[in-house]
Amino acid sequence: MSITEQLARELKLSLSRIEGAVALIDDGNTIPFIARYRKEATGEMSDETLRQLDDRLRYLRKLEERKEEVLRLIEEQGKLTAELEQQLREAVVLQRVEDLYKPFKQKKATRASKARERGLEPLARLIWAQERETGTPEGAARDYVNPEQGVADEREALRGAMDILAEELSDDPELTAVLRKRTLESGFIASEAADEGENTPYDMYYHHQEPIGKIPNHRVLAINRGEREGKLKVRVMPPTEAILAFLEERVIHNPASIFAPLLRETVKDAYKRLAAPALEREMRGLLTQRAELEAVKVFAKNTEKLLMAPPVKGARVISIDPGYRTGCKVAVLDDMGKLLAYTTIYPTEPRRDIPGTEAALAKLIEKYRINTVVIGNGTGSRETEEVVAAFLRRRYPEVRYTIVSEAGASIYSASKLATEEHPDLDVTTRGAMSLGRRLQDPLAELVKISPKHIGVGQYQHDIDQALLESALADVVEDCVNRVGVDLNTASPSLLSYVAGINSSIARNIVRYREEKGAFSDRRELKKVDRLGEKAFLQCAGFLRISGGKNPLDATSIHPESYEAAEAMLTLLSISKEELAGGGAGDIQERIRAQYPGGGLSRLAEELGVGLITLKDILEELRKPARDPRENAPPVVFRSDVKSLEDLKVGMELQGTVRNVVDFGAFVDIGVKNDGLVHISQISERYIRHPMEAVSVGDTVRVRILGIDSERGRISLTMKGLSAAQIDS
Repeated sequence: MSITEQLARELKLSLSRIEGAVALIDDGNTIPFIARYRKEATGEMSDETLRQLDDRLRYLRKLEERKEEVLRLIEEQGKLTAELEQQLREAVVLQRVEDLYKPFKQKKATRASKARERGLEPLARLIWAQERETGTPEGAARDYVNPEQGVADEREALRGAMDILAEELSDDPELTAVLRKRTLESGFIASEAADEGENTPYDMYYHHQEPIGKIPNHRVLAINRGEREGKLKVRVMPPTEAILAFLEERVIHNPASIFAPLLRETVKDAYKRLAAPALEREMRGLLTQRAELEAVKVFAKNTEKLLMAPPVKGARVISIDPGYRTGCKVAVLDDMGKLLAYTTIYPTEPRRDIPGTEAALAKLIEKYRINTVVIGNGTGSRETEEVVAAFLRRRYPEVRYTIVSEAGASIYSASKLATEEHPDLDVTTRGAMSLGRRLQDPLAELVKISPKHIGVGQYQHDIDQALLESALADVVEDCVNRVGVDLNTASPSLLSYVAGINSSIARNIVRYREEKGAFSDRRELKKVDRLGEKAFLQCAGFLRISGGKNPLDATSIHPESYEAAEAMLTLLSISKEELAGGGAGDIQERIRAQYPGGGLSRLAEELGVGLITLKDILEELRKPARDPRENAPPVVFRSDVKSLEDLKVGMELQGTVRNVVDFGAFVDIGVKNDGLVHISQISERYIRHPMEAVSVGDTVRVRILGIDSERGRISLTMKGLSAAQIDS
């Protein structure tokens, strides 16, 4: 079976669609470009499916490369048989290839290799044959005693032969596969305290064991962290007795043989000394890999929801970065995110200058016509919110306020990028600006921060960082290209995620813009240094120009389709002015009137484009540059503030989902700490993962199940409640 045939079977897609996608990937096209502008070739595969295909394609090609390499290495040893070659070629995972190669792999000196050098291989074969039923093992070994070669006596000869057999058993690919399966199905992962008397966050794992095949991914990562910090001791508990019984039954086919007792010893040695330690490492690695992959998926989904949060248009913002001793930094932004003013207020201890804080806020609100206040959720947030909320209720009830996550803001504000963007501002003012801009356009601002620092995931600092960075970069790239980018206002950070554009080209675009002025035509991109035809093809459709020479430049229609789009405008009597004024909302009616009965197919044929491409062009002409984020849940603004002391068990509240992890969802209900809705409390129906029911940014209704004031923990339930029940 070819790789494309296997991909078609795995993804349950037609072979032609797979072949089309693979050809486009091999030709160097980016995933966003293929997903958006090559739908005919792929049958409208989503960016998510295309990335899944790309990952599997890489794995399967790596598998084939490894097979060929292993075949060559075994062939060079003169040990390749037709049966072994067939087994290797039929292998569907890398693990199977490595299992088959293990007996032929060049090893450092082992007890078995030393025994072979001393001429004990024939004795090993004699023992394995199990044909002798009379005499003693020592008598059979007498002929192999050779002091000159280091075999001093019969017992030493037998030990060497048993070492050879033990290594062969541990290297046997079929036995290894069975032992692996049995360990996975019946083994346990166990943990205990490194110091029973020490109180740590891992006390629930001090006397813990759980089936390897059933342990949840988040607990694997928690146990790994506890072990890494020296607080836990972790071991794998395989079904040793059952495995030894299986091996004895497989190995000893003649119990009457004089060698049967020796073979029982050999089986135990092969398993306990060689196979079990390797399997334990493998099980730990397998669990960790599985947990990391799932954590990355969860993180990626959460990040996508966060990045695709709707921008708050028209928000003229006072952005407050809370603090204590040094005060709260304030940045004032116009509705385009431009910094208008900045200052410091002191609503919190030790100064707690309430009159001064209110006077400063009143002056800014009136001078800059502020309609929105943003408060970061870091240190001092709770106290700052109390003062701001009371002040707004009393003096400016029309001004709304909300809390935004500070995750990653301090990292961005001290970064080289922030210094380049705002060289004249101090770190704290940059941080306050970033918080306000997160509300105005989350995507444009959050791309400036490494995704792993934006605070939505689980154990992100414990997992393979290369894996995490790669997955999150893909998510950001997909989000940026799904939304589109304003070519004349986008930052280098945002531009660098556009298909076909790297950070160097992004800087060149901004430099060109600064030197030559705003772009007025997409084709002008070709004048940018290092942005060639290939890059232009990939990026042009995702870069928008508002108010340019050609209204089509403000849409997601690719320049390669301009001829067809303009011909359509002419056929349907739609002017470009109408397009620039908000689109041709009645375009479907015009087509039906001009092409009654099967109009789209006839129009596609007349224009020389595919039907799928035609539908995309029509939708864009009907509503140019529609922002897909419009469908996301809107930002919830606050009107009051609560403390942990205000909460009571049984109270029902409105909240916003801030993070989703394997074991539940964290919901902001207006107090300092988010409450946890355990997975068992999310839905009346059974769900395998919280993401089946909730996403980051969702507005939900919850009821308080429990309050742990000492630890600041709140337990919530969503059962019997729904977002539809939320009071306005």
